[in-house]
Amino acid sequence: MPDIMHSVLNIGTLGHIDHGKTSITRSITHVWTDKHSESIKRNMTIKLGYADAIIRKCEKCEGPAAYTTEATCTKCGGEAKPLMRISILDSPGHETLMATAISASSLIDGIIFVIAANEPCPMQQTKEHLMIINILGIKNVIIAQTKIDIVGSEAARAHYKQIKEFIKGSIIEDAPIVPVIANLNINIDVLLEKIANMPIPKRDLDSDPVLYVARSFDVNKPGIDVSNIKGGILGGSLIKGRLKSGDKIEIRPGIKSVKTKRETYERVVTVIKGLSNGTDSIDEALPGGLIGIETEIDPSFTKADGLVGNVVGHLEKLPPVVNAITISYTKLNRTDLQESQIAANEPLILGVGTNTAIGYVQKVKKNNIELSLKHPICAEKGMRIAVMRNIGKRWRLSGYGILV
Repeated sequence: MPDIMHSVLNIGTLGHIDHGKTSITRSITHVWTDKHSESIKRNMTIKLGYADAIIRKCEKCEGPAAYTTEATCTKCGGEAKPLMRISILDSPGHETLMATAISASSLIDGIIFVIAANEPCPMQQTKEHLMIINILGIKNVIIAQTKIDIVGSEAARAHYKQIKEFIKGSIIEDAPIVPVIANLNINIDVLLEKIANMPIPKRDLDSDPVLYVARSFDVNKPGIDVSNIKGGILGGSLIKGRLKSGDKIEIRPGIKSVKTKRETYERVVTVIKGLSNGTDSIDEALPGGLIGIETEIDPSFTKADGLVGNVVGHLEKLPPVVNAITISYTKLNRTDLQESQIAANEPLILGVGTNTAIGYVQKVKKNNIELSLKHPICAEKGMRIAVMRNIGKRWRLSGYGILV
């Protein structure tokens, strides 16, 4: 019997705005991840959304038809036995929110790359998301060709050829392209089969735990009795190690201090009161899925994603907190941008784990860039950092750096 309490894969969604990422997430998980009020008002994903699903297989059916997320096979009515639990991380596609998508990439093992057939391929964010895939070296990618029902079969075939031409020469040149109609669940079983056959990365269970915080919440309802208030909730993914209920943990860089006029941050030390995989309580969290941690933190600090970008681990075992970094920079070969050399005092947006940081260039020497940071970050050498520049009054993905 497989362990379905722990997710074995984090699957991210990438793609241009309004191409159907959240709809595909709902088709797989039955959860609409756009719960943020501003997301609902604007009908677009703004903050990271995530949900779990258990992929099951019917032993009576064959091929993709055997795969479902329902306990009962939708094809034959037989029992569908669980294969694995996965986590879907739905990231925004709009270019002004690219830093959020870049941050999400640090958590994912595979990608559903969503490309809609009712628009030419590639659109601008489609190009930039392929750059993210190439930067991070993610090879486990399934391309979902959406909205084929809008354009008809002939146009869908022509669009398929555009996709093939677009990915030629990239790290995902041989990625499967699956035409889907998410709202009708057409070919969602094919997506599930391909996800189930993705290689599961080898996890480091023995190192000190490191968890990137991707969301944080206050789950208390207005008017709750003070004796029933629950501590703040952290949502994220373990990169390595294990966390158990009852563990004493610290959060870095932590919470902005109010003790001094100068902006400083204080680490937070707390205890894990409970762990959740999204639907069930668990005693131990392992790498590979998205988890929720109930803490003793005042929930006013965790509400509205107040602690996103922080790093969680055991006491005195986390990477250092720094206010300045040096990166070895690699520029992307972008034919669509006319950009000058990076210069001193230029601001850059940096995607560091789940943290979106602003850095100011202090010195450039060959490929090395020294930066002072507006806010401190918790980071270790060797991390890959996405770099965005303000070009033509718009933030654009220009390259990546390795923290040295």
